[in-house]
Amino acid sequence: MRVFEKKKLRLKDLSTVGGKIAGLNTVCRHARCPNISECFSKGHLTFMIAGSICTRRCLFCSVSGGVPEPPDPSEPRRVAEAARRLKLKHAVLTSPTRDDLEDGGAAHFTNTVKKLKGLNKGISVEILIPDFSLDRLAIKEVSLSGADIAAHNMETVRRLYSIRPQASYRRSLKVLEALREFNPELKTKSGFMLGLGEKKEEVMGLMRDILDTGCSLLSIGQYLRPSAESVEVRKYLEEDEFLDYKEEALNMGFRVVMSGTYVRSSYMAQEYLV
Repeated sequence: MRVFEKKKLRLKDLSTVGGKIAGLNTVCRHARCPNISECFSKGHLTFMIAGSICTRRCLFCSVSGGVPEPPDPSEPRRVAEAARRLKLKHAVLTSPTRDDLEDGGAAHFTNTVKKLKGLNKGISVEILIPDFSLDRLAIKEVSLSGADIAAHNMETVRRLYSIRPQASYRRSLKVLEALREFNPELKTKSGFMLGLGEKKEEVMGLMRDILDTGCSLLSIGQYLRPSAESVEVRKYLEEDEFLDYKEEALNMGFRVVMSGTYVRSSYMAQEYLV
């Protein structure tokens, strides 16, 4: 089994930047992101709001499943205060899937975006959302939240969607379509993993499907197994293969593409602001 190691960078204050900030969660830790040292050392992080327990059990993800607590109404303010403390110029928000909530957590996203922008002059915000079970009112809510970028990840090709047993390939495409339908000026973004057994023609088809929704921002990364219980890696791609997919995506019409072994949806997120 190939072992990937990121260059370890010295962190000035991991407990402040990457750990729990006033009781807040980061997806960087919960999803065991391989870029954690690099991003934390630069003061980049992705807030995970609405709790850290997911109501779904995707076979590639390390976020804990179970029965979550209700969202903390004070969290939007505390996220905004943490962003000010860290002097963030760009904030990324995500959440576990909250099928237990009537709106899937959409209002909580909106409240957090508004608090961030109200307390941090000039800050830009990206939201990485679940599918909200294709609740159009929830999607409309987040599309008009004031976020600069709205992302929803496809994760893999249609044939391999069994790794997302409670999700749907078509549903996720419709989420991306609806975001633009409700807010045509909104920049939308998606991402997927390679190394799960997909074929090149399937990847090309996936990229065309994403582009057809009006989405112009794309991330492509290597699937790295987060635990022994997760689905196995079928292939480790070479960096040249990631560069080839990036070139194909740009030629198709995507505006910004990041593609590489360690690329994740929120990695270098500020670079998508073009």
